[in-house]
Amino acid sequence: MLKAHDKKRRSRDPERTRQRLLQAAFREVYRSGFQGAGLDTILAATGVTKGALYHHFGSKEALGYAIVEEIVAPLPREKWLRPLREGKDPIDALIEIVQATSVRPKDVQGGCPLANLAQEMSLLDEQFRKRLERIFNGWQEGIVTALREGQSQGTVRRDLVPEETASFLIAMYEGYVLLAKNAQDPKVWEVGIRNMVDWLNSLRAPRQSGRGGPRMLKKHVLTKRRRL
Repeated sequence: MLKAHDKKRRSRDPERTRQRLLQAAFREVYRSGFQGAGLDTILAATGVTKGALYHHFGSKEALGYAIVEEIVAPLPREKWLRPLREGKDPIDALIEIVQATSVRPKDVQGGCPLANLAQEMSLLDEQFRKRLERIFNGWQEGIVTALREGQSQGTVRRDLVPEETASFLIAMYEGYVLLAKNAQDPKVWEVGIRNMVDWLNSLRAPRQSGRGGPRMLKKHVLTKRRRL
């Protein structure tokens, strides 16, 4: 009797029903794209009626916007921005983030949920595009902030333009995700990780190697002046 009562109570929990619909819809969109996602498939996965779905989400588009805002938007915040805030060295943190990316076949095959939706919906729905743009902008701003702090601490090269560096990193990351997805080959992503790590290491500020460093630099400058 208690189990039946609990089951009945859970079925009447509006927020729980909404979250079940949202998660099932995300899985379906990730697998089939937003346009290809079937509401009947989502309802069958949740056991929820169509009336209940439209009670929580007034349209398929509203359901899609909720997926972007509540499921997709937190992904870069958790994967990128939180480790950057908590890390001491932004280059070390970025390398750890990149290296932690899953190369499991099922993840490579699916690609990036954010990039998938941007490629599919940006030209078709302005409300989708604006929501996705905010996610990309927040992602970039988080990296920019970390790089600027690294420059002020002397761990990141001062000749870098943080905005340009951050946008290039995101483009490179998403580019390799797309290449690996198209090839359906984790090895493509593994090569991408190695290349990104090498590039990120090149962003470190030069280190002074004890007393010899400044002397050698001074000698180099004097020699250069004589040649001039």
